[in-house]
Amino acid sequence: MKKPLLIIFLVLLFDQLLKFYIKLTMTIGQEIPVAGNWFIIHFTENNGMAFGFEFAGEWGKLSLSIFRILAVGALFFYLAYLTRHKTKFGPIFGITMILAGALGNIIDSAFYGMIFSSSSYHTVATFMPEGGGYETFLHGKVVDMFYFPLITIAQEQVPAWIPDFIFGSDGYFIFFRPVFNIADASITTGVLWMLLFQRNFLKKM
Repeated sequence: MKKPLLIIFLVLLFDQLLKFYIKLTMTIGQEIPVAGNWFIIHFTENNGMAFGFEFAGEWGKLSLSIFRILAVGALFFYLAYLTRHKTKFGPIFGITMILAGALGNIIDSAFYGMIFSSSSYHTVATFMPEGGGYETFLHGKVVDMFYFPLITIAQEQVPAWIPDFIFGSDGYFIFFRPVFNIADASITTGVLWMLLFQRNFLKKM
């Protein structure tokens, strides 16, 4: 169990350090170009799932937070079961990455609303504000920052028969539009690892 715990620790460490830095130094929507227009640090927050997808309303947010906690608990017990039964490291690595990513975003949802003031387009958040945080337990927002708009095409640049739904409300098709964080990347890595390299394990489940 030492290797999985080390992986979880490292993912959470880098995920939370970066989120704290972004939260305490940037305003919502602020951008830092890293590799031209292809890789941008773009600060945004969301109420929902990985890559900015959301469940609407307060109950949607609460339900998602509770589901995350239950899912993480189930994954942790399953991971412990696999390690006790001497399962090969391949599937353990994939499940560990998914678990670590889920934990990273749970921390935001559970505690960020209590320990930070609200971020806005004009003000940077503060840590442990005197008047309390911007929300209650399990109602915090997830911090996202990685933005890779590798391809950007304006709607007026393409033939009229191209469906409108592939363009955003801003009139652009952007690949890759979602903004994400290290925790999201960890979940995606774990899922792809299982699907691409651990298909035999998945068939036995």
